[in-house]
Amino acid sequence: MDISQALCPSCRKPMKIRQTYCGECDVTLEGDFEVSPLARLPLEDQVFVAAFLRHHGSIKKMESLFGISYPTVKNRLNRIGRVLDREFDAPSPQERTLDRLARGEINVEQALEELE
Repeated sequence: MDISQALCPSCRKPMKIRQTYCGECDVTLEGDFEVSPLARLPLEDQVFVAAFLRHHGSIKKMESLFGISYPTVKNRLNRIGRVLDREFDAPSPQERTLDRLARGEINVEQALEELE
């Protein structure tokens, strides 16, 4: 299973990593670990971005490496960019208030006060 793409079967939001393990040392770390936006990309997009960076953003090199045309390279980079842009959208103050209410950090009265 590709954990970077795992969605909750209930709410369909991205799952988080709760535990990591080192087989060499038998050490386990537990907590709430975030997966970076790049790691949430499908593997083929991660490879594409890594190659693009490795070759200093050369579209010519990407054309030859992947056997695709200039417009295809540009379209793929634009699509990946749009996906990453969505990852960095900040929630509105109202969304943050409602999230805090859902987590039980504030009560309904406090939420209504913040939303006014």
